[in-house]
Amino acid sequence: MDPEKNPENDNGEKGKGPDGSNAPAGGDQRIQFAPTVRPPAPRRPVGGAEDGIAITRRSQSVASIPQVVSEKEKLDRRKREEEAKNVNIEEHLMPHEEVAAKYKTRINMDKPADSLGLTQQQSEELLREHGLNVLTPPKKRHPFLKFLDSLTSLFNLLLILAGILEYILLGIDFKDNFQNTYLGAILIAVAHINAFIEFYQQQKSQALLESFLNMIPAKCMCIRDGKLAQIEASSLVPGDVVFVRMGDKTPADILVFSASDCKVDNSSLTGESEPQERTKDNDMRNPLEATNIMFNSTLVVAGEAYGIVVRTGDSTVLGQIAHLTAGEEKTTSPLAHEIDNFVKIIATIAILTAVIFFGIAFPVNNNNASLAINFAIGIFVAWVPEGLPATVTMLLTIAAKRMASQNVLVKDLQGVETLGAITLLATDKTGTLTRNQMTTANIWTCGELYEASSRAGAEKDTAGLDKPGVAEVVHISALCSRARFDRTDVPVREREILGDATESGLVRYAAEQLNNFDALATEYPKVFELPFNSDTKWHMSIHKKPHANGPLTLYMKGAPERVWKLCNRILSGPDGESAEMNDQYRAAYDETYEHMASRGHRVLGFAELLLPGDKYPEDFVFDKKAKNYPEGDFVFVGLASLQDPPKHGVREAIGRCRAAGVKVIMVTGDHPLTAEAIGRKINLMLSETKQMVAKRTGKSLDQIGDEYKAVVVHGEQIDNLSDAEWDNIFWKDEIIFARTSPKHKLEIVRRAQSMGHIVGVTGDGVNDSPALKKADLGIAMNKSGSDVSKEAASMILLDDNFASTVRGIEEGRLIFVNLKKSIKYTITHSTPEVIPNLLYVIVPIPLPLSAILILVIDLGFELFAALSFAWDPPETAEGLMKLPPRKPVTRETANIFRRRALRRTQSRFDEEAGVIVSLENQTKMQKWLYKVRQMFSKEYWQDRFENTGAEVLVDGPLLSWSYLEIGLIEAVGALASFFVVMYRRGITPHDAYLMQKGTGAPTNYWTHDAQPYNGIDGPTQADILAEAQSMYYWAIMTMQMFNLFACKTRLTYPFGKYMFANHATFYCIAAGAALAAFIIYTPGVEVVFGTTRSLSPLYWLIPMGFGCVIIAYATLRMLIGRRTKPVKWNPEIAGLQMFPTIRTFRTMSSRSHERLPE
Repeated sequence: MDPEKNPENDNGEKGKGPDGSNAPAGGDQRIQFAPTVRPPAPRRPVGGAEDGIAITRRSQSVASIPQVVSEKEKLDRRKREEEAKNVNIEEHLMPHEEVAAKYKTRINMDKPADSLGLTQQQSEELLREHGLNVLTPPKKRHPFLKFLDSLTSLFNLLLILAGILEYILLGIDFKDNFQNTYLGAILIAVAHINAFIEFYQQQKSQALLESFLNMIPAKCMCIRDGKLAQIEASSLVPGDVVFVRMGDKTPADILVFSASDCKVDNSSLTGESEPQERTKDNDMRNPLEATNIMFNSTLVVAGEAYGIVVRTGDSTVLGQIAHLTAGEEKTTSPLAHEIDNFVKIIATIAILTAVIFFGIAFPVNNNNASLAINFAIGIFVAWVPEGLPATVTMLLTIAAKRMASQNVLVKDLQGVETLGAITLLATDKTGTLTRNQMTTANIWTCGELYEASSRAGAEKDTAGLDKPGVAEVVHISALCSRARFDRTDVPVREREILGDATESGLVRYAAEQLNNFDALATEYPKVFELPFNSDTKWHMSIHKKPHANGPLTLYMKGAPERVWKLCNRILSGPDGESAEMNDQYRAAYDETYEHMASRGHRVLGFAELLLPGDKYPEDFVFDKKAKNYPEGDFVFVGLASLQDPPKHGVREAIGRCRAAGVKVIMVTGDHPLTAEAIGRKINLMLSETKQMVAKRTGKSLDQIGDEYKAVVVHGEQIDNLSDAEWDNIFWKDEIIFARTSPKHKLEIVRRAQSMGHIVGVTGDGVNDSPALKKADLGIAMNKSGSDVSKEAASMILLDDNFASTVRGIEEGRLIFVNLKKSIKYTITHSTPEVIPNLLYVIVPIPLPLSAILILVIDLGFELFAALSFAWDPPETAEGLMKLPPRKPVTRETANIFRRRALRRTQSRFDEEAGVIVSLENQTKMQKWLYKVRQMFSKEYWQDRFENTGAEVLVDGPLLSWSYLEIGLIEAVGALASFFVVMYRRGITPHDAYLMQKGTGAPTNYWTHDAQPYNGIDGPTQADILAEAQSMYYWAIMTMQMFNLFACKTRLTYPFGKYMFANHATFYCIAAGAALAAFIIYTPGVEVVFGTTRSLSPLYWLIPMGFGCVIIAYATLRMLIGRRTKPVKWNPEIAGLQMFPTIRTFRTMSSRSHERLPE
């Protein structure tokens, strides 16, 4: 996590960043506004939110169940927290010479560049002892074990079981069941192929991910044998002396023994929002807070330092934190859970049907055990949709490829759908919602307030070099700075800046305003400088810039109140005109400062002094120790405010998320005012907070009830929140968590999941990794993200663009809808496959569909047709994103979810005490008996079938459509076609019944050597049966073509323009029909499949007629459904601004001080 630098401190005072910006800078964070700027903030109530935004303790019903946590999970959490505290470094408390002696290295404290370091021989020996300075990649399962994981999914196991049962049939009756040799092999092969497709996609995603990972910097500067040289960072060893400077990544954990204005960005490791100063001295015991330790992978943002390597590779703090990530368990995806449930449903139906009809077939067929077992297994196999696993995997693979083209890398196929199912998205601010690039917003000088740039849409009152005082602010920004461009041979917009974020924003602004910016440092060389530090909170530089009274000019910038106190005059007009400070100027300064800060901007003050030539000639030598430089009586030039503006497209993206019913919350390390100001610009917060309601109504905070819908929660409160307070926070519509740590982010994820939320989390820091792994969908950033966070996440945004997440949500919802349509379509053919098997044994009639043709249906035409759903577009342009999430979270569903968690953890809720009571020290047998007893309890079944309003992949209406409605229509249509063919060949249905029943079992008809029946000899009987079976197969295929279109819609009627939106449908139908025609009409092929070429195309009209019935029935069903159960769209959210973010920058009139945030 890399939070934006903050404009204010925790209790409302303007603090200071490393440049003197209004951000906190170490030490006590609870500092106050100057009374002239803002009165002291009232003391925050216990349990309340920042700035009086308190959390109401709602009176909870006794039925409201708190978060359920198992004893095992509690112990695991405590263990990980203890490990996280025990960072194995103690060198920060030791003298430098002692550390050098410990590692047998040679340092020079006075002249660090003259240090000798280790010898080459020492380094080689230590490298053998300690190994390479690289992080050990997370433990990876062997590819073969990964393949086995895919193979042993419930769906594939069901296919393998069906294949094994086919071989059991072969053992019962080898001659008659010989074709089962192929059927069993095909079923088992299909399971392996499906597993391979899933395995291959995972391996491909992993390979792509590894190409993005770069665990440590490739090169670093190291002193060995007294020589400074660039070496491979992986070859560093404890005791090496390294040199790092601005722009470098620290190559290992090092103890600093010499530093010059050095600052590091620890945000990805410790969550610190500000760059941290690094010196050779330290008075902190905690190594994570030590000022003389630089950690592996942290970025040096200013200055330079020499240090001794004290930890390498996995022993570094980075390595230790990465190790802890492995302890967080990954949540099973909703899709995996629902597919497993579907398999259980199918297996239950198949087993029950097989057992029941085995009992029926046994007496009906004269107690023929072999035939009854054969029949039961045939029924079981007929229920198994062999092609469905491959269809689901291919649909997800196609969707994953589509998302990859939109810069979203999916590591786990089922993560594609999970993104569409999320109900809560917790996102960082800096770098995710905002650009992570400070931009100059406003300038106040000579009593006028200007927009910094006309690019923001300002038509007038835009700062220009011709405006009084603006040139001075621009020159101070350019010259009184340590930030610099990486190159000068390209336009300013294309350059990278090395330096602090605030200075970078000012320098970029100055470079855009000044034509001669690159030559400025040469034209006005710096002769003296006092860098910013946390004590003075300002930065001073003196330059050879001549003026009327002398050759030197002093510039200063920093914390506004500090700079203001050093001034006795204020710039008032062009050509350096200034006036004495007075109450009027002070009031204008206070008003402007407050206005800028209230908008969440970082504010800097600027001052100058034209040094008199008689006292400070051009060759004057300034001395820090002698303090022979001016220390006051400066001229206050003005104020400049900077902001980290929202990324383009973020506002519309969050608006679309909220319109889709997804709760978007911000989790940031920033100050609440900054977070709220940004939140209100980007649709994340629109409603009033408790403080705003109090202000509007004139009531005190204690008098405000529950009429507010937005809440800003301060990180200080999180550790002390009760279960009821957590719930009350999450029932608010708009939530911002400010001043949070990575530990808080993990707790937020856990609390949301305990209510039944499907949680997506964005993160980029090393310490975000546990939250990324714990979330249902962890989303890491590719460009700004750490390697550890990418490993922990399920999905990676390749362009770090939040808008990609929203596209992913839409894609996820679409793939769920298409998966559901595909399953609805695919399992419909089970009924016309199972019913003939039942009739074959129970009536009996000739077998209308052989086992080989069932397999051809499932793996032939059906596979092609079902795959076509992968390319189905949404039914309406905005329909998908106007529907609520498929598993909405309400107070009722939260309690249902927690009751199920109670059963799962074998706990109970004590309503009187309001606490969860867990059963401890349970043996495995006791736990198993508990689960069995639960299944026979009334509460279990009530809870099991309680309506949560959730839409699941396979639900009652889908099963009814497939098995009872369209399935029966297809069965009737196919049987009608079957008997019409027989009737046209001289065999009535009654004749077919008599021939099949015969005088005993097995019968003596329908084979080539069968006895004649009514003058029809054996070969003719076999041909009639083959033609009728071919017709049954063709009829199922034809009716399924119509069903394909009937399954396409759930919001519109199954005809019209949408039916032609997916061209792949027609290609797949053509491919499937070609395969069916090949099987029936190709010479020689009929021998394999038991079909015949004599099937007349005239018979095709029968299933086509039934197909029209299917479309008519689907239309009637849709018409009735619309009236009885209309579609529930999300309610409109008042105030959503769906125009581009770039238009949100409003013109600030130089004389208009509007208080409302943008």
